[in-house]
Amino acid sequence: MPRMNGTFLVGLAIAGTVGALAYPVFYSYPHRNDAAAAAAAPLAGDTVNTQWGPLTPLDRELIVRVRLAGLWELPAGQQAMQKSSNPAVREAAQHLITGHNDLDKRARNASQQLGVPIPNQPNAQQQGFLDQMTAASAADYDKVWANLLRQAHGNILPVVATVRNQTRNTLVRQLASDTNQTVLDHITILEKTGQIDFQKIAENAAGPSASPTGPPPPSPGVVPPVAPAVEPTGDPVVSSKPSPTTPGTINTNRPEAPDPNAVAQAQ
Repeated sequence: MPRMNGTFLVGLAIAGTVGALAYPVFYSYPHRNDAAAAAAAPLAGDTVNTQWGPLTPLDRELIVRVRLAGLWELPAGQQAMQKSSNPAVREAAQHLITGHNDLDKRARNASQQLGVPIPNQPNAQQQGFLDQMTAASAADYDKVWANLLRQAHGNILPVVATVRNQTRNTLVRQLASDTNQTVLDHITILEKTGQIDFQKIAENAAGPSASPTGPPPPSPGVVPPVAPAVEPTGDPVVSSKPSPTTPGTINTNRPEAPDPNAVAQAQ
């Protein structure tokens, strides 16, 4: 009897070992694609098909964020042209005015062609940035101005790179490429002002983004109204061109963006 009990216990041990070894195999095989499916989920959710390729929530977010950037950064550039006497800051302000005037046309065109509504006012955080600039003393203005803008450009750069890498939509891919050029140009010219606190930029790098996420998918057959252009008031004199070839230079002869009103009429 003791011998039978020993044999029985050995059998149980062997069966348990085999079960333990087999369980991961039997469990993992049906779930072998779970990680890939989870990674692809953000790309698939609320994705709609267009003639230019699938349009994902992240694609739509880029269009909205490019528009939002122009709604506060172009006025910020014009404000610096009026308030700053620093030549480097004024040069950076010219780049902001020129670059966002150009990008705004491209975002408005994408909005029309892809049916993505875009805002006409900066969001609360961006308005807060403009208020900080306005409230800054003459002694602090250049530093406040340059650091708020440098941080904002740094925050959007990874989003632009992600969209440029992942998008399957040709219109969004081109917008991401144009935006990437302009953002890098603005980062470069802002850093040339000598006003940037890189320690603070690094500390704030993990902070919240200034832009919304998850714009809803466009409704079939519904074309959003043409958004008004983001334009400087008056007639500021600027000599910069929309995008750089290499850091520190400006003109790449990027083609002029089409008029969004003409795009809307062609729809």
